[in-house]
Amino acid sequence: MSERKQQAVQRRPDLRRKAIPLVAVGLGMAGLAWAAVPLYDLFCRVTGYAGTTQVATEGSDRVLERMVTVRFDASTARGMPWEFRPAKTAVQVHIGETTLAFYEAYNPTDRVIAGTSSYNVSPPSVGGYFTKIDCFCFTEQVLQPGERVSMPVTFYIDPEIVDDPETEGVTTITLSYTFYETELDSQAALGQAKSGVGVN
Repeated sequence: MSERKQQAVQRRPDLRRKAIPLVAVGLGMAGLAWAAVPLYDLFCRVTGYAGTTQVATEGSDRVLERMVTVRFDASTARGMPWEFRPAKTAVQVHIGETTLAFYEAYNPTDRVIAGTSSYNVSPPSVGGYFTKIDCFCFTEQVLQPGERVSMPVTFYIDPEIVDDPETEGVTTITLSYTFYETELDSQAALGQAKSGVGVN
């Protein structure tokens, strides 16, 4: 065997030894990137970070005299053809009081459109205290052509907000939603086909 071939054979195990750790690092980084979004979402939901609201199954057992104004904001993402707005732009509520508010959506197109909403509150420091009991934002919404719907959100402001120095001076909270168009699930698409409306 020539000297050149011997050197090539000796280099192969070296390349393998170097390649295996590099591939492992690459796979590890891909796994971390995949897990980052759900972990960040969980962190935000637990802590209220970045204005992420909380979820509860029932209202507060304590209602305070102190009141805050809750403003409602609505927008749609680029390409989402719905018309979307709050039924009222603001309400005054007692801290701890369970409140029901409504948003309205209208599908002006000739096709069935599904949408999901992202949401937050501002200032961001109140995210850990703004608690939803029920909300249209928990599920996908599907509107038929020309359909207009009223969508409820039930919430309260946790009384513990008054004990937090970061939220001490808060008198107004803004609840914001943005609707995004999503793909129709198979059941909605089947209902559309049965109704004779074309699926785009």
